[in-house]
Amino acid sequence: MFSEKERLEKQIRFIVEIDKAKTVFRQTVLMDGSRNENDAEHSWHLAVMAMLLLEYPKEQGLDELKIIRMALLHDLVEIDAGDTFCYDEVGAMDKEEREKKAAERIFSLLPVDQAREFRAVWEEFEARNTPESRFAAALDRLQPILHNYHTKGHSWIKHGIKKDQVLQRIKPIAESSETLWEYAKDIIEDAVHKGFLLE
Repeated sequence: MFSEKERLEKQIRFIVEIDKAKTVFRQTVLMDGSRNENDAEHSWHLAVMAMLLLEYPKEQGLDELKIIRMALLHDLVEIDAGDTFCYDEVGAMDKEEREKKAAERIFSLLPVDQAREFRAVWEEFEARNTPESRFAAALDRLQPILHNYHTKGHSWIKHGIKKDQVLQRIKPIAESSETLWEYAKDIIEDAVHKGFLLE
């Protein structure tokens, strides 16, 4: 049994460790185009989106706090595993293995009860088997589309991404919200029309 001081020290060690999320940069650039977004910024953005857009899931009465927790915790594994670009087929091959190993190390820094709790939140997000996890995943797919649209297709153009690839990637939006799915499709069509995304 840990003393209160030992418990606090473990919690602080975790807090210090997750500061590294600020140094994990994604392919997505900020909407002003100034630099790449980091994982901490991405997670914060998703948490705010969860609060704002909670009226749109197909299933109502979702646990808002659980969705926010998923948004804040879902990419902490990238501290070890790195950000795998969503269209990188080679990187995707061992992504799950790298992220599980990272989850084991990072969450184990916490006191056992919190380690179990945080790991369960992360696993639920990954599984997409609850209404909350499906909605959190939908937001996670919508956010980069907004970034790409507002940067005139920066990452899409840089990597030669095509419309069909984006539609395939964002299918989880349709699982959770018809409204957000229709909105995402409209953005993609307009991006193609404006030359931000290849047909």
